Amino acid sequence: MNIYVDSKMSDNDRRKELYRGSIFTISPSPSALNLCQLARDLIQEAFAPIDPLYLHETLPPERCAQILAVLKPKFIHHPKAKEYVKQILRESGCDLERTYFDVPRMRTAFPGDYLKSGIAYAFHPHRDTWYSAPFCQINWWMPVYDITTENCMAIHPPYWAIPLKNGSSRYNYHNWNLESRRSAAQHVKTDPRVQPHPEEAVELDPQIRVVCNVGGAYLFSAAHLHSTVPNASNVTRYSIDFRTVHLDDVMGRIGAPNVDSFCTGTTMGDYLRGSDLSHLPQEAMALYLDGTESQHAQPVSTPR
Repeated sequence: MNIYVDSKMSDNDRRKELYRGSIFTISPSPSALNLCQLARDLIQEAFAPIDPLYLHETLPPERCAQILAVLKPKFIHHPKAKEYVKQILRESGCDLERTYFDVPRMRTAFPGDYLKSGIAYAFHPHRDTWYSAPFCQINWWMPVYDITTENCMAIHPPYWAIPLKNGSSRYNYHNWNLESRRSAAQHVKTDPRVQPHPEEAVELDPQIRVVCNVGGAYLFSAAHLHSTVPNASNVTRYSIDFRTVHLDDVMGRIGAPNVDSFCTGTTMGDYLRGSDLSHLPQEAMALYLDGTESQHAQPVSTPR
């Protein structure tokens, strides 16, 4: 397992390395900085006149959850957001005709015990593949404001090849869209929604905490165990993440190994082609459908 910094590797070779567990870091590109500035503008507008980095000191968590319930979808659906992601992919060497992405999401991690549920869910150690993501999914993560080791995200590399007992067998993505997603803002102090958790003790160390500059990104496989770092700083962390799949890998069922994921359903309906925002071809989708989608009648391309 390696960490690459501003690698000149082709996207094809980069994906092969990612599927082996490697991590790639990328310096801020013009479009990534534009995406972060868009997020900042929306954040500051939403919380004005409060400083969004220190809102936890004065704003009741219930009110914060209400604001985030409007702010986060506004960012997701902003027309410039998808355009900036497309440009980020192009600047990173991706073929937009064959690379598909899901919508970028804004995440928050507040200091202490302030608002860790629902709309500001603090993610426990997990793999995205426990949540019906394909094994060819690549995660892109970037900070919106400066971060430190005290408020970033952690990857737990020993578990790349070590299975964990977990609740993924009880998770269905289509059911989540219908029953659990829309209630996020209602859960301020606790979050009763069923999500896959480790069901045995997790050794968090050794871990990797990558600290990027604003607009810098790091890429890692959806099969990596990762978690939200408990925010020990006094500053709210805002970050952006999105995911990509490559059509060749989708069709070839190429990706990271599956060591412990047993969920049902698929997120394949969420991905949009970089060139024209069309969905994956039906023949590609068919490879990942397992029959549960007809039971739940999931809407296509629902933001996660």
